[in-house]
Amino acid sequence: MPSASEDKPAKAEKADRAGGPVEQLSFKSRFVLVFGEIDDKLARSTCERLIAMAQESDAPITMLISSPGGHVESGDAIHDIIRFVRAPVTSVGTGWVASAGTHIYLAAPKERRVCLPNTRFMIHQPAGGAGGRASDIAIQAKEIIKTRERIAQVVARQTGNKLEKVLADMERDYWMSAEEAVAYGIVSRIVERQQDLA
Repeated sequence: MPSASEDKPAKAEKADRAGGPVEQLSFKSRFVLVFGEIDDKLARSTCERLIAMAQESDAPITMLISSPGGHVESGDAIHDIIRFVRAPVTSVGTGWVASAGTHIYLAAPKERRVCLPNTRFMIHQPAGGAGGRASDIAIQAKEIIKTRERIAQVVARQTGNKLEKVLADMERDYWMSAEEAVAYGIVSRIVERQQDLA
């Protein structure tokens, strides 16, 4: 059985998730963290936070993103809420911003898309795990193609690249350094410190 002292970090983390000091400070400072795989739970908590912050004030919100991607529609939900709320959102890439993570990142207008120096970005076409009857596989394949076109159109519109180029680049995992992402049009500028956001 763990000692009381060994339980303290776990208890502190649980309390913080429930509205502890770090959580409260994060809300007060208008920071939203999107870290890890994107799923319906992360989408819900992120959208709730964005809506709550926007209801409290029209002051800018800073969203830090480090994600390998995940569920496309969960990424769609966060992407659309970023564009929906009144408060302007600044996307800050850190670590890696890939797949659905890039889709979320691109929701902010270009002048509000920055990253830290060691961030890597990746775009690719959505993957599917089609199974079942041939007719169902055909339906799923058709939906994947439609999703690929839709995501590619977002990337093209938000970066200024031609749709044909984006579709070609998305055929395989297309990785970019921070500098390459600036050249591609995903990122407006690279920042090193929080005061660089002003």
